[in-house]
Amino acid sequence: MNNRIKKDPTRRNLVLLRLIPRHPASISTTQLRDALLQEDPDFDITLRSLQRDLEGMLSGRFNLMCSKDDEDEAIRKQRPYRWSYEPHTRAGLPVMSSAEALAMCLSEHHLKYLLPPDVLTLLRPHFSEARTRIESTSSGSHGRWARRVRSLPNGRALLPAIVDGKVWEHVADALLRQRQLRVDYLSRAKGDIRPMVLHPRGIVSRGPCNYLIASVGEYSDIRHFAMHRIQRAELLELTSRDDAFDMDDYLPGAAFTPRQGTDTVELIADVHPQLAWTLRETPLSSDQTLTPIPETDWVRLHAHLPDDQESFWWVYGLGENIRIQSPVALKQAVLARTHSVLSLY
Repeated sequence: MNNRIKKDPTRRNLVLLRLIPRHPASISTTQLRDALLQEDPDFDITLRSLQRDLEGMLSGRFNLMCSKDDEDEAIRKQRPYRWSYEPHTRAGLPVMSSAEALAMCLSEHHLKYLLPPDVLTLLRPHFSEARTRIESTSSGSHGRWARRVRSLPNGRALLPAIVDGKVWEHVADALLRQRQLRVDYLSRAKGDIRPMVLHPRGIVSRGPCNYLIASVGEYSDIRHFAMHRIQRAELLELTSRDDAFDMDDYLPGAAFTPRQGTDTVELIADVHPQLAWTLRETPLSSDQTLTPIPETDWVRLHAHLPDDQESFWWVYGLGENIRIQSPVALKQAVLARTHSVLSLY
């Protein structure tokens, strides 16, 4: 190997930065020099030069902490100096690029409700570094993107339901390790707490709530359990039944809202021109059709929808912008609900 390349200080510093732990762990300047020599004899450097490199170009750029700056006087007096990364900094290299930082910043909120707690803990230093990177002037156009791009929910967003930390941890472990789970579950329908043993299949994040997909005891039918209603959870060392569960196959037919039937219904309705404009840009279903109604600016809508409460509330929320023709049961349900609301006023 070319001798100049072997003695390249950049290569040495890359190895050096990988050797430094994250606070509260630390490593002395002497230990760093010895570790460098063990890594490669050509990384020979004096303690004075190593300290100068650490205090100079490396410390500020890579969020390093030195014992000489500690609040504790006894630690400040220690020699040789000890080094570590700041507590919320991702230790080691490669350094996160501004593009990687942008992706981490935009994904942090969504991943918070999808990752097991132990994985989320490991990622927190990465999220912290990403925010620091994006907030710095060196992030350039990616930093501008992070400041100017937002994702907004369609309609009023509710605050996330609070899930007990221990419950979330045990549920995640049960799913990861394919173990049974003993829980105390607050039944919304009955209003009481019921003990049961669950066989976890998966987790679905839907709006402000997370749902555990599981079967109960010896039963094979799959049910949904709102995780914020699990009062207590205990991980069992018993293998859970999986039954070759496939989330992608399951979700299209999954009912997260009460269903009126098992299939779809054909919605036929007259819609206001402004609503028709919206539906042309963002169709209600793949088979949707919009046909002008003669001698009026309204439009006739045909579309197939799931026969569930979510479809009902969508239609009901359109108010005076829709006039239902079919199905009759949906039309009657909207009328009944409207009369019930009017009776309150």
